[in-house]
Amino acid sequence: MITEIKKIIEENKEQLITIRRYLHQNPELSFEEYKTASYISQVLSNYNIEHQTGVVKTGIIGTIKGKNPHSKVIALRADIDALPIVENTNLDFASQNKGVMHACGHDVHTTALIGALIVLNTLKNKFEGTIKFIFQPGEEQLPGGAKLMIEDKVLENPTVDKIIGQHVFPDLEVGKVGFRPNTYMASADEIHFTVQGKGGHAALPHTLTDPILITAHIIVALQQIVSRNASPYIPTVLSFGDIIGKGATNVIPNAVAVKGTFRTFDEKWRTEAHAKMKKMAESIAEGMGATCNFEVRKGYPVLVNDQATTELAKQAAINYLGKENVIDLEMRMTAEDFAYYSQQIPSCFYRLGTSNPTKGYGGGLHNAKFTIDEDAISIGAGLMSYIALQQLRE
Repeated sequence: MITEIKKIIEENKEQLITIRRYLHQNPELSFEEYKTASYISQVLSNYNIEHQTGVVKTGIIGTIKGKNPHSKVIALRADIDALPIVENTNLDFASQNKGVMHACGHDVHTTALIGALIVLNTLKNKFEGTIKFIFQPGEEQLPGGAKLMIEDKVLENPTVDKIIGQHVFPDLEVGKVGFRPNTYMASADEIHFTVQGKGGHAALPHTLTDPILITAHIIVALQQIVSRNASPYIPTVLSFGDIIGKGATNVIPNAVAVKGTFRTFDEKWRTEAHAKMKKMAESIAEGMGATCNFEVRKGYPVLVNDQATTELAKQAAINYLGKENVIDLEMRMTAEDFAYYSQQIPSCFYRLGTSNPTKGYGGGLHNAKFTIDEDAISIGAGLMSYIALQQLRE
């Protein structure tokens, strides 16, 4: 079967590169992927792969049925949106949509899933069960396309038994992949708070309620949530990246607005921490004569890879790529809305190596200079199809 898969991928390699370059050149932001969806739909139609468009506006779903299609259903997912980043790669097929870039590799995810579907559609008389595929919008923006698609019954009709997803990983060289069973990626919540004081002349602090000073106290105190309230066995991060006071050297503003992120790996502690942060911030502000409007905007949950599903996928990768090309991953504080699927059904979310320093391909995710070795497309497509077949046969 591996030989057959690699043969089909090789026959379609140039077409897959063409698809990826089109997607890279024409990126669209979250929940605005109308042209992207139209293009994906046309490609699927060209390969006679039946599908449904307009799911959560720009999503696409469909099934490939093998023999005895009701025996088991495995879903394969790719995200299709891009990021608000000005590309700086000098590629011949760089983004033509200024200020928007596939800097997180969703063009690769989409192309790899298309490649996997070409394989599975070709081999559908050789496997039992059903492959359900999901081209998902809006991974990069709350509330997350995964959440909305689940609410739209994407894991039903037919009911999905397991779901597989992959993500590019520039920390790994092309040809390698990585897996981690159980807890893998953090939850991610947005912290927004505003301290309302009384501004005025900076030379007359006794007549003011200084929101900048109060905000500083709150920010420092909130770090105690991590250092003194979080269990040392539960990794937790609280960071603030946006503080706006709009005063001057001699002007104390009336209010200060702060934005940050809170991330952890335990859902119970996550909820407890939200309450502790809110109480602490509001109490400090009140004690210093101000008010604090503290809001937690819940983001993506903890991503948990089902152990059995992930171990089976890892073994499939060893068979397909060789043991030397399959690594064990560390936990990551980054977040992914694939986590919503993982909270519903057995899941496996793994990493696809994309870098090639000798050829100049690399750069970090969400970076204007992010590039990939396009050999990763064929590897990602072939491996995903093989993992799906192994999951069906379990």
